[in-house]
Amino acid sequence: MSGFVEKPEPIQVPGLVHLHTGKVRELYRNEAGELVMVASDRISAYDWVLPTEIPDKGRVLTQLSLWWFDQLADLLPHHVLGTEPPAGAPADWAGRTLVCKSLDMVPVECVARGYLTGSGLTEYAETRTVCGLALPEGLVDGSELPAPIFTPATKAAVGEHDENVSYEEVARQVGAETAAQLRQATLAAYSRARNIARERGIVLADTKFEFGFDGETLVVADEVLTPDSSRFWPADRWEPGHAQPSYDKQFVRDWLTSAESGWDRRSEQPPPALPQHVVDATRAKYVEAYERLTGTTWS
Repeated sequence: MSGFVEKPEPIQVPGLVHLHTGKVRELYRNEAGELVMVASDRISAYDWVLPTEIPDKGRVLTQLSLWWFDQLADLLPHHVLGTEPPAGAPADWAGRTLVCKSLDMVPVECVARGYLTGSGLTEYAETRTVCGLALPEGLVDGSELPAPIFTPATKAAVGEHDENVSYEEVARQVGAETAAQLRQATLAAYSRARNIARERGIVLADTKFEFGFDGETLVVADEVLTPDSSRFWPADRWEPGHAQPSYDKQFVRDWLTSAESGWDRRSEQPPPALPQHVVDATRAKYVEAYERLTGTTWS
């Protein structure tokens, strides 16, 4: 069992229909048929959405996504139409709201990996492959791959694991032409972002994209290249052979699995609230990632 420790009641706003509560975002539809995505400060770990929020996290994710959409604009169209909260919305929706095109979404998590870690490392240790792609012998946690690879996954419900699948399985599910488009777009966007991050002293180890169709046009959707959807490592501390320090939920995961938390992740008990020092350290990491990538001061 997993999911939300305390599932929030969605805020009701005149003119908006609430569609979905995700791990981080609330999704609405407005009267024009557009989607309104609001990024909360919720944080998840080990398939649980935790009871403690990280201040500013939703705004950081939203503003960083907007910055990356601009960096990728000549490669991929995106779904954002505007950022103005609708009339009657709470004041704190400012900076965390995206008004977006409604797309025909492709039910595939499009993952690009340039380095070996996470579920890719687990699969490699067993089979020397990731999503059916053969990799060289001798790779370790944090190794740079000979070239970036497309390692798709099926989308899972909140509280369940996404499952890595082969490219051939994606082609069976969505068709060969769409599968080829997804792979090309994912690897092109990853390569661009990896080079931008590298110039700023950050290793982009892997990332995931979601795509949908606007008519015949493939469009990148949801969020892009944030610490929630990507592994960012400080380049000056990259050292293959062990887990790398990262700009993400590292402090949260480490604390939850520590003796201090008293929580057994193998049990069905929900995780406890986070202490203030973990909240502060995690917020600082999100802000630092934003500032290093964009070159601007968070405010």
